[in-house]
Amino acid sequence: MKTLDELRSDIKEILNTEWKTREGRVVPETSDIKLGNDAVELDGTVLYADMADSTGLVMGYKDWFAAEIYKVYLKSACEIIKNNDGVITAFDGDRVMAVFIGESKNTSAAKAALQINYVVRKVINAEIKNHYTTTSFQLEQAVGIDTSKLFVARTGVRGSNDLVWVGRAANYAAKLCDLRLNSYSSFITQEVFDKLHDSAKFGGEEKKSMWEKVYWEDRGISVYRSSWWWQP
Repeated sequence: MKTLDELRSDIKEILNTEWKTREGRVVPETSDIKLGNDAVELDGTVLYADMADSTGLVMGYKDWFAAEIYKVYLKSACEIIKNNDGVITAFDGDRVMAVFIGESKNTSAAKAALQINYVVRKVINAEIKNHYTTTSFQLEQAVGIDTSKLFVARTGVRGSNDLVWVGRAANYAAKLCDLRLNSYSSFITQEVFDKLHDSAKFGGEEKKSMWEKVYWEDRGISVYRSSWWWQP
């Protein structure tokens, strides 16, 4: 165990060491970045898929049932993210973070959000009801997406460390999930919306907009929300 003086020395070293950064062309893995002041910079679109009211699930249902819901949601979200060329970068309890890069990163992320909504509404909840015929449980969730420059560093200690994703997209994508309301479960920023291909903007036979512009009071900006789904 390190002494307080040793910890103070580590802190000074971090604060005094100049950063070495390089441009990233792929989503980095933990082993790609050193534990020191080493970082990768890249343009990325961040997606957070987040279960709603996991506290109510854990407190109100059997532990094994809650674990099953966690597993079916996170597995489904991860498979859809991967199918849309996203890279899963972190898990945090009941949510998963992914990063998309490349020319179509925003369209791919938005498509993934709508597909996750489809699987939750049309597949997971139906299978839960079929298997547990007396339950009133309905899985609700939200997906938030933003795009920005990302500064990716490695934090922690030897043997226990992970990547930290610094940038607006990582912060906003997570917080957008809190805007979930009724049937609206997919949320994107203006920057993401502006770069969407028409296939991810308009849906249905009449090609209606799948996104509704709303004001995000906490950040003082306009964002877009959707209640649409997209069959994988």
